[in-house]
Amino acid sequence: MRLGRLAVIGVGLIGGSLARALRAAGAVEHVVGCGRGRANLEKALNLGVIDSYTHDVGEAVSGADLVFLAVPLGAMASTFAAMRGHLKEDAVITDGGSVKASVIEDCRAAFGELPSGFVPGHPIAGTENSGVEASFAELYHNRRIILTPTAATSDQALRRVEAMWGLCGAEVTRMEIGHHDEVLAATSHLPHMLAFGLVDTLARMKENDEIFRYAAGGFRDFTRIASSNPVMWRDICVANREALGAVMGLYLNEMSELAETIRRGDGERLLEIFSRAKGARDRYVDGLEDCSGASAPQSRQE
Repeated sequence: MRLGRLAVIGVGLIGGSLARALRAAGAVEHVVGCGRGRANLEKALNLGVIDSYTHDVGEAVSGADLVFLAVPLGAMASTFAAMRGHLKEDAVITDGGSVKASVIEDCRAAFGELPSGFVPGHPIAGTENSGVEASFAELYHNRRIILTPTAATSDQALRRVEAMWGLCGAEVTRMEIGHHDEVLAATSHLPHMLAFGLVDTLARMKENDEIFRYAAGGFRDFTRIASSNPVMWRDICVANREALGAVMGLYLNEMSELAETIRRGDGERLLEIFSRAKGARDRYVDGLEDCSGASAPQSRQE
């Protein structure tokens, strides 16, 4: 399938990997990159990720058949606004934001109504690394892509975005907007908050040098995602504050109960909790292996 001219707004890990994957599939004729940093765009050009670049969003989307937004959630509103009046009539717009309700409202505010060519999306993929040099064509292989079409989204636009992700080797699913934000608050956003919070807590302890020096592999694995982009995660927290705040409240209650169980020295209750958690985790891993034929993915920037 040929997708024509692709505009990638935000040529980093996510946007750059999409461009690389579609290039490898021979699906795009020309890729124009757009961003604020000249050095990153020059690097993307030299790496062959894009064919041309501009710092002007309106110029980037002019003539594009497909537009992919890979900017922080806090920049979505201004990016949509900069597109207005420059898009082709049949242009398809999709994004990689991990909170869908806020992105959809930013789009509505910019255009006055939701365009029929807008297909909100969220690739469940990434690493803790950033920048176009971290991008690679296989990032989306066997990864889930969640699309949350609006009532205004046309069937043609939806099929085109599904086909785009299929060319990247991804598994595409559809989900209701609010449900997406609740699910991701629990499965992606909360784990990142735990990693950030744990590292920050330990870093502020008097003995932090010794603590980090003797950190075991489990600590490094669990906290790896605390190396993710702070600006991006600030924006995610603000955009999904209601769902994230609710699930964090549940977790805090669980931690309070666990702390009290430990203080009581209630080994029987601890064994019950740990066994239940182990069983749930093992079923989760087995389920992923059954679906993809591969082991469970490591924690990642989502």
